[in-house]
Amino acid sequence: MNPLQFKRHRRLRKTESMRSLVRETYLHKEDLIYPIFVVEGSGVKNAVASMPGVHQVSLDYLAEEMTELEHLGVRSVIVFGVPNEKDAVGTQAYHNEGIVQQAIRYIKKEHTSLTVIADTCLCQYTDHGHCGVIRNGDIANDESLELITKTAVTQAEAGADVIAPSNMMDGFVAAIRKGLDEAGYSQIPVMSYAVKYASAFYGPFRDAAHSSPQFGDRRAYQMDPANRLEALREAESDIEEGADFLIVKPALSYLDIMRELKDRYHLPLVAYNVSGEYSMIKAAAQNGWVNEQEIVLEKLTSMKRAGADLIVTYFAKDVARYLEK
Repeated sequence: MNPLQFKRHRRLRKTESMRSLVRETYLHKEDLIYPIFVVEGSGVKNAVASMPGVHQVSLDYLAEEMTELEHLGVRSVIVFGVPNEKDAVGTQAYHNEGIVQQAIRYIKKEHTSLTVIADTCLCQYTDHGHCGVIRNGDIANDESLELITKTAVTQAEAGADVIAPSNMMDGFVAAIRKGLDEAGYSQIPVMSYAVKYASAFYGPFRDAAHSSPQFGDRRAYQMDPANRLEALREAESDIEEGADFLIVKPALSYLDIMRELKDRYHLPLVAYNVSGEYSMIKAAAQNGWVNEQEIVLEKLTSMKRAGADLIVTYFAKDVARYLEK
């Protein structure tokens, strides 16, 4: 008889089959949302230097990309546009023949099994790189809401299944919900970037989307990374305004925020595994410093464990392949 009194937790870790039997958190292909960058022109497949494996593609390459995703079992995409022309008010964001609108129409016609989420913002389309209209050196909140609402409506008209506004203007969910409803799209859900921090992890994305601010930064409208309670206020406001999903961006440094949101609210929660998080792992793996598959699966599982129902990730194709093994 053992004279010591203690619990033997290792009994449930002895074999892989036992570990699998008691595993609490699982990652599924259906959890994954793949971001895609669509550019104007034809025959374009530009590698993003800071994001190995990620490309900007023209419309004629979408068939290849979407077919691969369907084959892998990834069911959702979020579409970002990179226009040739930019101006002070981001006209191409809400043009009926804008690059995102064209991409949505193609995907919904030819790849009907996919859920198409439209990133709804102005920063890729403005010549100053900010997420709204500039007035006296500042972002004019309410005037910007009008343009982001126009963008959402044209994306819904093109066939988007979900509208995902990311500009962090006050009232953006309320404005978009009202605009969609009045235009006859009351059935289209809003996936709000409810909690979006002014993060250093966005750098590679700005290479891919050509969306770097030409002056200043976005700290006046994106959140201070030091703040927790502010995230709860932001999420609560978006829920009151009609959001159907909540996004936390970035994911890895804000797992605590995801857990709090999941415990408090009951909407589907989306983790955005952002470009910097992706590129750091890719770089380390290329140098042989980490096992890419193991670290990616561990990282994404941590997001699910923290409460994420869905994950936007540039690793979506890789993870789908890992899960097949």
